[in-house]
Amino acid sequence: MRIKFSEEELIHLLHAWAAISFAFAVVFSGGFQGLGPDFFQNMLVASVTVGLAFLLHELAHKVLAQKYGCWAEFRKFNLGLILAVVMSFFGFVIAAPGAVMISGLISNEQNGKISAIGPLTNIVLALLFFTVGIFIQPGMPFWVYLVVLYGFKINAFLAFFNMLPIPPFDGSKIMAWSMPTWVAIAAVSGAIVFFL
Repeated sequence: MRIKFSEEELIHLLHAWAAISFAFAVVFSGGFQGLGPDFFQNMLVASVTVGLAFLLHELAHKVLAQKYGCWAEFRKFNLGLILAVVMSFFGFVIAAPGAVMISGLISNEQNGKISAIGPLTNIVLALLFFTVGIFIQPGMPFWVYLVVLYGFKINAFLAFFNMLPIPPFDGSKIMAWSMPTWVAIAAVSGAIVFFL
């Protein structure tokens, strides 16, 4: 299956990726107090970790929706991106970069599966980063450690956070389709966040 992107969607994805990467780089650097020589390293780390977590989560929704015959494109949420950047200077981020807009006739089950694929993607990424972390050796560059650490933490948190059973989070649509599926994904993502 060929994944279809419009020029508008690619611009929205790039803007959202850049904004949330910048916001998290500011947080990694210590907010107002920490913008210094490490910022560019932290921007690279954020682009890889947060950027991939966000991008692959949204693309997973898009790919499955298109497989079901829907029109599906990402649209950024400008206010959410602005708030993320502003809050980052105070040391925290609540990111709402945007979402994949979907149009088409789908069943409740298909809608639930489209919603579930995003958090499942983040769970897989978190476990991959965790596995790579096992093989980190002393003496490796510090940025490698940061990529693995933040890659694991951010993907784990993103999966768990998106399982909140309230709109517009993925968890609400998964729960409307299948309570056992919601419990399973919420339990796995919660276990990763709190016990790994």
